[in-house]
Amino acid sequence: MTRVFTLSLLFGIYFIHNLPAQTVKNSFYQKVRTNIVLPAGANKNIIRMFHSASGTIIVSANGVFRYKNSEWSGKVTDHHWRLATTDAQNHLWLASQKIIQNEAGKTIPLPDEALHDTLQCLYWENGKALHLGTNGGLYTWNGKWSQFPQLKGITVNDILTDAQQNLWVATHNGLWRRSGSQWINLDETLMAEGNDRTYYSLATRNKGADIIFSSPRAVGCIAADGGHWVWKSTDGLPYGPVTRICGDEKEYWLATHRGAILKDTGWHYYNGLRWLPAPQVNDILLWEPGTVWIATTQGISEIRNEKTSLAQKAAHYETVIDKRHNRRGLINISKLAVPGNIATSYTENEDNDGLWTSCYLAAQCFRYAVTRDADAREKAIRTFEALERLETITGIPGYPARSYATAEDKVVQSRSPHPKHWHSSPDGKWQWLDDTSSDEITGHLFTLSLFYELVADTAQKQRVQQLIDRIVSHIVDNNFHLIDLDGKPTRWGIWHPDSLNHSSNWMYERGLNSLQILSFLKTALHYTGNPKYEKVYRTLVDKHGYARNAVQAKISGPFETSHSDDILNFFPYYGLLQYSGNDPDRSLFIQSLERSWRMVRNDRMPVWNVIASALLGKNCGLDTALQELQQYPFDLIDWTMENSHRWDMQVDPLVDRGRKQQAVHPVPTPESSVSRWNTNPKRLDTGRGGITEETGTYFLFAYWMGRFYGFWGE
Repeated sequence: MTRVFTLSLLFGIYFIHNLPAQTVKNSFYQKVRTNIVLPAGANKNIIRMFHSASGTIIVSANGVFRYKNSEWSGKVTDHHWRLATTDAQNHLWLASQKIIQNEAGKTIPLPDEALHDTLQCLYWENGKALHLGTNGGLYTWNGKWSQFPQLKGITVNDILTDAQQNLWVATHNGLWRRSGSQWINLDETLMAEGNDRTYYSLATRNKGADIIFSSPRAVGCIAADGGHWVWKSTDGLPYGPVTRICGDEKEYWLATHRGAILKDTGWHYYNGLRWLPAPQVNDILLWEPGTVWIATTQGISEIRNEKTSLAQKAAHYETVIDKRHNRRGLINISKLAVPGNIATSYTENEDNDGLWTSCYLAAQCFRYAVTRDADAREKAIRTFEALERLETITGIPGYPARSYATAEDKVVQSRSPHPKHWHSSPDGKWQWLDDTSSDEITGHLFTLSLFYELVADTAQKQRVQQLIDRIVSHIVDNNFHLIDLDGKPTRWGIWHPDSLNHSSNWMYERGLNSLQILSFLKTALHYTGNPKYEKVYRTLVDKHGYARNAVQAKISGPFETSHSDDILNFFPYYGLLQYSGNDPDRSLFIQSLERSWRMVRNDRMPVWNVIASALLGKNCGLDTALQELQQYPFDLIDWTMENSHRWDMQVDPLVDRGRKQQAVHPVPTPESSVSRWNTNPKRLDTGRGGITEETGTYFLFAYWMGRFYGFWGE
């Protein structure tokens, strides 16, 4: 048996090794977030941040604090600071009910006319004139206050000077420029109507020669050499209006009321608790290339480039699983009693523990085949024994439970609309969850074969053969049903021709379940040699058309698209194509996989790219798979990530199967919730509010299978 499988694996690898290998650097940079711990008593609403000789200055609503050599200094005050700026000598100026230099130095009273205004911005021009922008206009201090008449009553949002010493003022009624003593509202002469005469933030580049501005729907540049440009949603600008601009020609950071934006060679959007403590960004401070502090109304995030590799990421996820995701050998998500706090992690039973544990077993099998690491082998054996236990504790030969727990464990009742119940094992030592679905069977039969070939010793191989035989015999002997403890078929464990071919209730599963049962039968035939499996296989193909059914296994638009069924679609191809040999219908199975791959190729899900490439012997988006593995987040907490407000996402006019809004193209991985096999990558608003942590198995499976087939190496 082993020799046949090994030859079939090598046959697949022969084709793969003729593919151009994906270029993988030993290391790459990935964005990671760290919370900056503020000094005790500091208000988390951070107004502004500056670099100075005395350390980084952080201005919060209730104090000024300096950060140097990883230590804080400063104290809480009752001034309720609203604005802050620095002058040419790098002195700090603060505004609330008055304007003060360096917290307790020179004081300038507010203009009488502005005492009831909303303070918008503060700016020193060449150390000579202090400008104050409010919702009532522009005020200038030269020993006394004056006001520019034409701006009276207009909200002033930002002020700066360029290399030619021109003063620029962004207002709610035009972009103004003062050259010498002459003021010009550029919206009366040059600016596009689409800017709505409204401007929020200003910055310079090219040593002050060029002015960058933000308007309600764009960020633009007025360049001294005439090389002007505008970024809009159609250019990739994710959201706005932008309220602060900082950076240089290579990297721009943009603040908004709903997240921060990085523009380098592409666009990157940082929003949600994975990246920021609050959506509203007040300021952004560049530290060095690749590192910024982002100030929000609830604290500061540091976002930096961290050098890593795919192997280091894999090791990180293994550590996460070891610490928080192993429940008596079953591997699944962990729960967080306090959202976002991994110190409050705990595990409990889930409805599809069998399937997700199978996925982890597959990752460990490929990992061991590549590395020969004793840790991988130990984990693979432990996980195989958990899958085996799912079947042995039910007391029903060939019927694996969805999940199990010890007799003493507290279990959680299923929230599924299809009733599920807990039962005691025959020996009374365990309890198990019924209503097992095709998910578990598909996962078991795929990964048991991998364990047999890549990890198991002689005794374990015999146990695998017997387990496969029991599972598939149970289905065949019960007329293609999975029969529960009550003697009735489970809700989803049905592969019978009358249901698949003649019942409208099973139209969606016709191709999918036909593909599955054919794969199960070929797998059982391969491992047992029992001719009954070939006989049943031929009956389903010749009499009931299951091979042709399988061509359309993946259901997609204009029909309902189920991403949760993709795993039930792709796993069966492995056994079916490995063991079908010279089967006359093999071409139909290839056709089916080609079609399924076309249906998902734009989803940017690396697991399907890797499986399709391995089985079809050609490059099925391996470059995309590599990019996704590199971008997959270190932080596996399933934060809520909202993207429905974004400008750059083209919204699909059709909602998804959950009646949720989705985009035409997948949401970039770092900007969405943690991906899993059953995730719709195009759903705009996703996540669980930080109450769960994923395992990283999604990454580990694709990474180690790709390593096994030589798609990338490190």
